[in-house]
Amino acid sequence: VKHSLVGSEYNVRRSQCESALKQLQKVVDIQTLGDLDIEQFEAHKSAIADPVEQKRAKHAVYENQRTLEAVKALKENDIAAFGKLMNESHVSLRDDYEVSCPEMHTLAEEAWKLPGVLGSRMTGGGFGGCTVSIVENDAVDGFMEKVGAAYEKRTGIKPAFYVVDIGQGAGVI
Repeated sequence: VKHSLVGSEYNVRRSQCESALKQLQKVVDIQTLGDLDIEQFEAHKSAIADPVEQKRAKHAVYENQRTLEAVKALKENDIAAFGKLMNESHVSLRDDYEVSCPEMHTLAEEAWKLPGVLGSRMTGGGFGGCTVSIVENDAVDGFMEKVGAAYEKRTGIKPAFYVVDIGQGAGVI
């Protein structure tokens, strides 16, 4: 689904997080929401008066912790744990940060139903775009067939799939 961050709700989300941070700073010594771990956030979240801003801040704090856990999972070659974190991230983007859309939910939710799918979440700034999924090699064809059919049935849009392999990452050439 085509998306655009210009003029979108993205700037509203950023502003909501900034407001939540200012309120939290009155009760806890932090510079950013990322300075909090989940336990600290839960202990101080009542300082955020607006329930919507509280949800936005929750996403930021929990997503930061998920990212730290994801790094650990990748270093330990625990792709299943990494995939679980991807799924949790999508749910938070959908429910707490509210930057997803029905098309993204459909792709992720249909992917989660399939054996061989380790994780799936929306990617990018939200409000459209695409999902990224970790799929076992022998499940890729079935994934594209089943997710594609379910997506087209629910949205009327024929999806495109891009199959990629993991590379070595950035390096000196």
